[in-house]
Amino acid sequence: MSTIPAPGAPAEVQITRSPVDGSVYVERTLATPAELSATLARATAAKRAWRMTPLAERIALVSRMVDAFAARKDELAIELTWQMGRPIKWSPYEINGFVDRARTMINLAPSALAPIDPGPKEKFHRYITREPLGLVLVLSPWNYPYLTAVNAVVPALVAGNVVVLKHSDQTPLCAERIVEAGQAAGLPEGVLQFIHMSHPLTAEAVADSRVDYVAFTGSVEGGRAVHKAAAGRFIAMGLELGGKDPAYVRPDADLAFTVPNVIEGNFFNSGQSCCAVERIYVHADVYDRFVEMAVAEAYGWTLGRPTDPSVTMGPLVRPRAAQLVADRVAAAIAAGATPLLDAARFPAAGELGLPYLAPQLLVNVDHDMALMSEETFGPACGIIKVASDAEAIARMNDSQFGLTASVWSADEAAAVAIGDQLDTGTVFLNRCDYLDPSLAWVGVKNSGRGCTLSSVGYEQLTRPKSFHLRHTL
Repeated sequence: MSTIPAPGAPAEVQITRSPVDGSVYVERTLATPAELSATLARATAAKRAWRMTPLAERIALVSRMVDAFAARKDELAIELTWQMGRPIKWSPYEINGFVDRARTMINLAPSALAPIDPGPKEKFHRYITREPLGLVLVLSPWNYPYLTAVNAVVPALVAGNVVVLKHSDQTPLCAERIVEAGQAAGLPEGVLQFIHMSHPLTAEAVADSRVDYVAFTGSVEGGRAVHKAAAGRFIAMGLELGGKDPAYVRPDADLAFTVPNVIEGNFFNSGQSCCAVERIYVHADVYDRFVEMAVAEAYGWTLGRPTDPSVTMGPLVRPRAAQLVADRVAAAIAAGATPLLDAARFPAAGELGLPYLAPQLLVNVDHDMALMSEETFGPACGIIKVASDAEAIARMNDSQFGLTASVWSADEAAAVAIGDQLDTGTVFLNRCDYLDPSLAWVGVKNSGRGCTLSSVGYEQLTRPKSFHLRHTL
């Protein structure tokens, strides 16, 4: 069904309320079908010239875009805090991360996009080139709006694709700021554009024959909707979806190092990360000490208004998101789980109300509880005692998701042996909740399909073309 409004119908307005205080922070008029078509037409018109622009020139232009973006770091960090609630103490790190990932992908481009030589063959010249797909539609979420966007936007542009960027209605300014940086750098018209769209119109964009690739980051249900919208079209897509990422603490782990990092893996960004630690498995030999230290570490976090530089945990993005986490914790307690943290130790939750939510750690949990099986996306985590590596592996694999998994141990060989048996896209040792842009970022099972970052990420945004040249003399 078309989303074309009736003649004379008022324009649809998108309202962004800040989780800081519930105030209206941004209002934007949503695009009409005609405006979407015009955006795609501009991108289509720019495709050939951009594709034929030499790689070195594309790299230079995109590099200038990154520089222009970085120059606005302080302003962008403040906007980010007000749009999605991350403490201002942490928001600048996302701007730094955007720049780091962008420059890593730019530096990888010459080798990743170089022709592949299969070797000599008498009387023949043979090679494989990497051709851009064309028009890439990037659909980015609110929780890490810059970091998720850069994963696709920068390599897509460098590879010779044109990009249309749509961000979540919670972080619309992020799409605008990236495009403004491109304009400041001198990107040709139509090469990089943003558009604010309703969900129905986004589905129409995915289905439009002018779109050659869709890069989506979001929920599993969102990924299904994108997949459904593209049904019948023979286009590729990258889907970075949910996670329920486990951490396993072996008996030889350095607990003084492990505990703060594992707790941060759940609490950072108020737990609103696809690769946040949401399940903790601890070997019986160190279980009691881990739990005791984890509680003490949790009380070291400060919940409050994210505009306060001393605050380390801000609100969740919306009251209903916070309520979902609270309900999941309550359901686990009703089913026999034991909460370890006293909400009164986080007074801002009571004073400010939802979406400010006190964090929680729980024991006596099991996989029948949604807290341990469904993505929580909040500062709440269950801890389970295990007797062996084998039990830990079985429990870690007992999930519909497979984005990352972390092992905490002094034994790298043991961690690798465990990692080889895990159904996950990334295996960490003594680290969690982190993306290294030189490594492939990929999920299995309901965590998605496709890959971003690293030289492998360029393979998703290009297609191979073979040249088979025979010499007749």
